[in-house]
Amino acid sequence: MEGHYDLLKEIQDSPTDINAIVARRRKDFTGEFFRYLNLIADTFNGLEDRDAIARLGTRCLSAVSAYDNTLENVETLDDAQAKFDDILDSPSIDVACQKIKGLAKAKALDSSLILLINGAWAKAKESTTMKEEVKDIMYQLYKATKSSLRSITPKEIKLLKHLLNITDPEERFSALATAFSPGDEHEAKIPDALYTTPKELHKWIKIMLDAYNLNKEEADFREARQLEQPIVMRRLLILKETIEEEYLAKPPIEKAEPIDESKLDEF
Repeated sequence: MEGHYDLLKEIQDSPTDINAIVARRRKDFTGEFFRYLNLIADTFNGLEDRDAIARLGTRCLSAVSAYDNTLENVETLDDAQAKFDDILDSPSIDVACQKIKGLAKAKALDSSLILLINGAWAKAKESTTMKEEVKDIMYQLYKATKSSLRSITPKEIKLLKHLLNITDPEERFSALATAFSPGDEHEAKIPDALYTTPKELHKWIKIMLDAYNLNKEEADFREARQLEQPIVMRRLLILKETIEEEYLAKPPIEKAEPIDESKLDEF
């Protein structure tokens, strides 16, 4: 119980560093720890306090899931390591940060690279032997990553916001299928229509999950925060699993009619 208390206190003291904490203390995020969170929630009389613990537990689960999924894909992790090595080989911290921003603009700031940067900052932060100059470099890279995640707002983000607003699961699944087209290059029959592919939307769901875990105040989730956070996270995770099971594991789907962006609900 004392170990669970210490872990919970560390998360509460640094709520924007959950991914970094998971990278450093993955073995401590056990089933017993999450049961401990449920026990803590039950001790509160106020709904607001209970909801705060529920939101925290959901964010921890998402961070652990993202961490485990990334480690399972060795090829992705190797590619991320090559990108990280290139960033670290930069002649200055400004150049390194510009590389991170460039990766974000190119949609190459994936969850694996974010995991490595989080882990590097977490180790530097806790180190008692590392020089302060090195710690500062890791912190600057960490901040540049968070800033870059806030700055990227592709069409997939707007589409995801629309999907998150759909409460009926069958309607959400139908809207998901309608949004997909068989390729990246095509002509839209409807002006301002939204097209995307399962692979691309899946990538941005992972990036949004990373953005949420890095900082619950991320710009990409400004509108989504109007909903209950546990519900938002569950819907995102369900969308991610649906795309993996129904689209990425199957041959390319037939071309579908696009979503008319002008008809999307605004938050």
